[in-house]
Amino acid sequence: MSNVDPAPDSYTKETPTAESATTDPIAPATTRVGTVVWGLVVLALAVLIIIAQLGVVTLNGTYVLIGLMIGAGAALVVGGLLSARKRDNEPTTGKS
Repeated sequence: MSNVDPAPDSYTKETPTAESATTDPIAPATTRVGTVVWGLVVLALAVLIIIAQLGVVTLNGTYVLIGLMIGAGAALVVGGLLSARKRDNEPTTGKS
């Protein structure tokens, strides 16, 4: 006789039920404001570099960077406020 345990049967494994599936809802993936804003900044910078290389417009790098930073900052603040406003509309449960 050997001391090896027999392999576990498949009927002893716990399988997920419909109840457990509904108690753990997966939140839908949302787009982050920061990701979108910084993506737009990089895209705008690339477009400005292409335009400057084509000779259509002469750009001052300092002014371009200041403008992009002001625009990105404003977009991040507005996007954050809109995101916070959307979250505040959910009913409270009274729990901390």
